[in-house]
Amino acid sequence: MPVRLDAIDWAILRELQADGNITNVALARRVGLSAPPCLRRVRALEEAGIIRGYRALLDPKPLGYEVVCFAMVQLAAQGQAEIAAFAAEMRTWPAVRECWTLSGETDFLLKCVARNLSDFQRLVADLTALPKVRSVRTALALDQIKDEPVVPLAEE
Repeated sequence: MPVRLDAIDWAILRELQADGNITNVALARRVGLSAPPCLRRVRALEEAGIIRGYRALLDPKPLGYEVVCFAMVQLAAQGQAEIAAFAAEMRTWPAVRECWTLSGETDFLLKCVARNLSDFQRLVADLTALPKVRSVRTALALDQIKDEPVVPLAEE
């Protein structure tokens, strides 16, 4: 069942997406509440699973990750066990930043980072060597045009 949100909930979500490091007092001021009810609403949004967490967004390049690539992985078999095993394996690979299951010819789409082209080549070799992997197609990212890691919010 969808959660019913009012205008203040939407305002809280917009403010937190814009600045997850905002204090509760500042957040309350921006949404027109006092601090205690604002905190109760934030906690309720967290408990409902709408707010999943808070984090700093880091730029990978200054941290030594020069290469971003996408890998399209096709498994030899698409049974639940094979899909679950591959997904579990990908959760353990630090270079895999996002992993999506897809419909169609490609079973998984991975967004990966690598320090350099040699690391990228090792990543591809390691992916290809996994059991049950039929094929791996890759694309190196040349430039990022848009990075909007937030949900587009429109009040209902």
